[in-house]
Amino acid sequence: MKKILTYGTYDLLHWGHINILKRAKELGDHLTVAVSTDEFNELKNKKAYHSFENRKMILESIRFVDEVIPENHWEQKVQDVIDNDIDIFVMGDDWKGQFDFLKEHCEVIYLPRTVGISTTQIKKDLLKVNNA
Repeated sequence: MKKILTYGTYDLLHWGHINILKRAKELGDHLTVAVSTDEFNELKNKKAYHSFENRKMILESIRFVDEVIPENHWEQKVQDVIDNDIDIFVMGDDWKGQFDFLKEHCEVIYLPRTVGISTTQIKKDLLKVNNA
């Protein structure tokens, strides 16, 4: 069985998220998604609209996702790969090169982002609507 791992905040779920999850799952048999906890997002100076528990529940309901685990800190990736017997680590290509250190433990693939959508853009658009 080929196991895949990806990471993210997955706030304000949109078709770009679904696309990367679908493409990641197509690379193997089992997709684990590590979701940033609320505490970790605070350390990254990120504020999610949905709580960790709600983001986790939403991801668990997506047919491409087999398992959801918490992302508590930057340094856990190597241990997650080892503990979960991961064959392929997947991230969006906006992170290209950032996780190459994992190549000694598994294959690393950077998938192209979905053009025309991002959580950042959704938040900007909502602010425009709110301020109009």
